[in-house]
Amino acid sequence: MIDAGAEQAAYAGFLKTYPEYERTRVVDALRTSEYRRLDAQRHVYLDYTGGGLYAESQVREHAELLNHGVFGNPHSASVTSSGMTSLVERARRAVLTWFNAGNDYTGVFTQNATAALKQVGESYPFAPGGCYLLTFDNHNSVNGIREFARAKGASVVYAPITTPELRIDRARLSELFAQGNPSADNLFAYPAQSNFSGVTHPLDLVDEAHAAGWDVLLDAAAYVPANRLDLRAEKADFVSVSFYKMFGYPTGIGCLLVRNAALPKLRRPWFAGGTVNFATVQGRRHILAPGEAGFEDGTLNYLAIPAVEIGLRHLAAVGIETIQTRVRCLTGWLLKQLLDLRHTNGPSRGAHLRAGDDGGAWRHRDDEFLRRGRTPARLPASRGTGQPGAHLAAHRLLL
Repeated sequence: MIDAGAEQAAYAGFLKTYPEYERTRVVDALRTSEYRRLDAQRHVYLDYTGGGLYAESQVREHAELLNHGVFGNPHSASVTSSGMTSLVERARRAVLTWFNAGNDYTGVFTQNATAALKQVGESYPFAPGGCYLLTFDNHNSVNGIREFARAKGASVVYAPITTPELRIDRARLSELFAQGNPSADNLFAYPAQSNFSGVTHPLDLVDEAHAAGWDVLLDAAAYVPANRLDLRAEKADFVSVSFYKMFGYPTGIGCLLVRNAALPKLRRPWFAGGTVNFATVQGRRHILAPGEAGFEDGTLNYLAIPAVEIGLRHLAAVGIETIQTRVRCLTGWLLKQLLDLRHTNGPSRGAHLRAGDDGGAWRHRDDEFLRRGRTPARLPASRGTGQPGAHLAAHRLLL
């Protein structure tokens, strides 16, 4: 049994340290109105990096839209198709508006964030003399781009991470930027928020890379569920996002945001249905469709795309600043509790975190690997996510 008095005292102490937490009470109200299934099934949901939770109203509004409409394939030419095209383009505009991209970016709908990253990897003009520079703590889908770079003769270089903070080594990164070949195409890729550690990396790296002549791929999938990304301020050339990570529903849709100034650099290695205006059989010629159409392979998940706009409206109603404040308070509290852990036989300077029954662990002993420029042993992957089975920080402990 939990001692009610001790619980109240602990909560009072928490509020004394984080008084701004009181401003996030709207989240508690949302739990009872939009996420009642959590209490009904006695769940404490902690896997927000793996996937967000959808609100009841999101599913209800989307279902009502489908139940009362007749929608056709937007690649066709009919009344039902034009209606669906309008909804798809409305969702696209909502995405660009959310990220304050204005007319400077093109939004390409993809199957997921991984597909968005692959679009960049297979289309970027890697060549001998060029470089693909990335940090140690990238998602494996960002790491995988190195295969495209190597196949085209570009070099692949990893920027180290400092310990114990697990942040990018800025001094070493600046040196690597300066070593880039100014006559070649060079791409720097890093996560706005690390999938491995939960650490948020500085967005001003975008400007620093640009000043050194590098293009920038920003993996924002783990960052944007709890943080505002303003592309008017942080002008990354390529940005990958995942909508189910932001608001839970729909799955199966991601987005690649491409700065229009960088779009001409991407040369697709193939074409598909919906991506060309013209193709011949005998002449081996094709003309790629302009803008996002040239990158959206085949038929989009068009019936689900309107749910993206619905999800963004829900996120706006909650308030990204409210989410950010709540995450900051709970993360700070969690880290303090972890640091206060002690072994039964004496004090310890840090906790050993374990994940799963197989005893896989990430330890501070991996510091030496990071200093030497090697990859530390990672936690076992969660089923279906491709991510470590645990994180050092509470990414988005909302409900």
